[in-house]
Amino acid sequence: MTQISSARMGQVTEEIKRISEVEGTLPEKIRDGVASGRVVILKNEGRSLRRYTALGEGLLTKVNVNLGASTDHYNVEDEMRKVEVANRYGADAVMDLTDGGDIDLVRRQVLERADMPVGTVPIYQVYYEMVARKKYVIDFSEDDLFNVIRKHLKDGVDFITVHTGITLDLARKLSERRRVAGVVSRGGTIMAAWSLHNQKENPLFSEFDYLLEIAKEFDVTLSLGDALRPGGIADAHDEFQVAELINNARLAKRANESGVQVMIEGPGHMPLDQIEMDVKLEKELTGGKPYYVLGILPTDIAAGYDHIAGAIGGAVAASAGADMLCYLTPAEHLSLPTPDQVKEGLIAFKIAAHVGDLVKLGEKVRSVDREMSEARSSLNWMKMFSLTFDRERAIQIYSQYKDRPLGSCTMCGDLCVYLVLPRVTEKLRGRDKT
Repeated sequence: MTQISSARMGQVTEEIKRISEVEGTLPEKIRDGVASGRVVILKNEGRSLRRYTALGEGLLTKVNVNLGASTDHYNVEDEMRKVEVANRYGADAVMDLTDGGDIDLVRRQVLERADMPVGTVPIYQVYYEMVARKKYVIDFSEDDLFNVIRKHLKDGVDFITVHTGITLDLARKLSERRRVAGVVSRGGTIMAAWSLHNQKENPLFSEFDYLLEIAKEFDVTLSLGDALRPGGIADAHDEFQVAELINNARLAKRANESGVQVMIEGPGHMPLDQIEMDVKLEKELTGGKPYYVLGILPTDIAAGYDHIAGAIGGAVAASAGADMLCYLTPAEHLSLPTPDQVKEGLIAFKIAAHVGDLVKLGEKVRSVDREMSEARSSLNWMKMFSLTFDRERAIQIYSQYKDRPLGSCTMCGDLCVYLVLPRVTEKLRGRDKT
């Protein structure tokens, strides 16, 4: 029995109980969200988790960390260090995007070491296996694709990205009309090329019911990929992005009807003033299905600082109702990230998620900001350090010109606002007593 079918029968599963504790939300509310498809629980029924994650209506905005080796740089130890960073700094999910070398090895080690749900993009492995066999890279069969999907889920993967919404018709139109940034989704490019080469419909679309059978067997969440997401702000909300979203909205409804959890992936690059509308469009078309956004990047020219640009867009998306942000690192568009760059990206997006939740969830999350304000006004440095996203970094910066957490910081020194006025009011109180 899947989470959706259990919820529709009124049952509060163990997973729902665990999530209600994390979220500070009544388990019945989460159960009703799962039953309606507005909440998803990222968990393969065959995997034990140390940290549970759900996303959707009324829940905290989550952050996903992408990691994984590539054909240009395959180092398993590096990827395991990234998993450790994700564990330590509170990632809500990780996606293993390994697309070269021993893909099975990396995935299984990530599954073993990650505290939280793990996602993958199975089409990457299908593609690489064709390369390894020295075959034409898009000369795989429908069975090749579904067999790899089943292998990932059997290993314990909790959610998978599947590029279901890019049809043969859309692939043909793409080949006839130019986009500024083209197709930037690797999985989307593979599926479009496969359809055009074989003159056949995308099997993830044409055989969606079979995909649902596999997903239902392991009770995993399908993340309907945005193969046609805008890769430049000039392409935002063009006919291809919107057409794919409509396709995925229809498929998501079918998934929920069959008892399979589903979320929708979104852009991509998009001007800041279109982000709120984009989130509302997804929610309206899908009936409130969870929205998993990549970025969102509100500018194309922040290379080296895309984690900052993406966090700006991510905060706006979260405040408008997006449910999970896929982080970006300083290496985006430039390189495979290092473990340190993974940390930078994760913390930037944890901040973005919280900033969005201050608007989306209001008083539910504002207490921690009040605690920080009270700690600052009383110069309680240890409390301040404990409330930050990166305690070690805060202490390091505080200590660069001062070795003890007492009094003011070195920015204001003796002119600290929390010292000057209290001194005067203290003298006035003493004078009044005499």
